[in-house]
Amino acid sequence: MVLALSGCSTLWHCTDTRAERGEAGVRVQVEDTSGQPLGVTAEVVGWRLEPHPQVPFEGDRVNFHYRFDGADETSGPAVDACAVDKERVALGCLTVYPSQARLGQDDALTGDDWLTLEHPEQVTEVLLIPNDQSYNGPTCERDLKDGGGTHPPESPGAGDQL
Repeated sequence: MVLALSGCSTLWHCTDTRAERGEAGVRVQVEDTSGQPLGVTAEVVGWRLEPHPQVPFEGDRVNFHYRFDGADETSGPAVDACAVDKERVALGCLTVYPSQARLGQDDALTGDDWLTLEHPEQVTEVLLIPNDQSYNGPTCERDLKDGGGTHPPESPGAGDQL
């Protein structure tokens, strides 16, 4: 027996969109790709310029300390951290994850990281972007059938206005 269907075709209407980048701040409510709060707060609790202890001969870097309130130790949202100048132009950014932090006495996850910048002396603040960067699912280009949907915004880079 031969079964033939004529006039039928399977079309997947796959579309990729990027969420709008949220307002950067020292303390932010982390949000999902639809802009809804996840119940997690991320905060830069301090920063300073100093040589990295493992490579002091490379000069000053930005050492910043952060905390996540309401995040899980093993998973959870991630946010982009950016060192900015007085005009809030990003000089350099990286993504920080709660899993890189340690559980503190007040049940917050705290950690620190380093930003290597071309001109660290221009840094006036370290800001966090509230968009969750922990999961960026498959795109239509990679998987037409299961890809698509809203993805986190592109991570900021040097020269982006925050």
